[in-house]
Amino acid sequence: MQPEGSRPQMPVGYGIESELTHEMVPWSAVSDQLAGARNYWIVTASPTGRPHAMPVWGLWLDEAFYFSTDPSSRKGRNLAANPRLVVHLESGDDVVILEGAAERLGGESVPPGFADAYEAKYGFRFDPSDPALGIYRLRARVAFAWREADFPKSATRWRFGGG
Repeated sequence: MQPEGSRPQMPVGYGIESELTHEMVPWSAVSDQLAGARNYWIVTASPTGRPHAMPVWGLWLDEAFYFSTDPSSRKGRNLAANPRLVVHLESGDDVVILEGAAERLGGESVPPGFADAYEAKYGFRFDPSDPALGIYRLRARVAFAWREADFPKSATRWRFGGG
């Protein structure tokens, strides 16, 4: 299911064009960037709202972002208390940002082939059935993408299921 593209709502001074044009970032390009990235920055918040940003390894599979972290890590503890999550790729020039709520997966909810895909990408294999391992999925509600070189023309907001 492809998300609905529109223009992001930003102050007038940012110069975002209001009409939809062919210069906007297509969803296929966003999906390719997400699949091809090696490192992803995630931002969580503590129960008191204290932000926490860290890079993680992850996979873009079936229109969802998957990553792992020890549930006792600060990221894991933050997600247990507050599942809201932001994912940002490394580039500030070819921007992709996902927003939504993460869910911890276990057992049968981990997609088939996850461990194989992770090992192929990173050369590291773990057992997704290990109950001590934290595997998380983000099905984004909103995504943003733009190219810095033509930001006012390329800036795009993607909504998933009315997000």
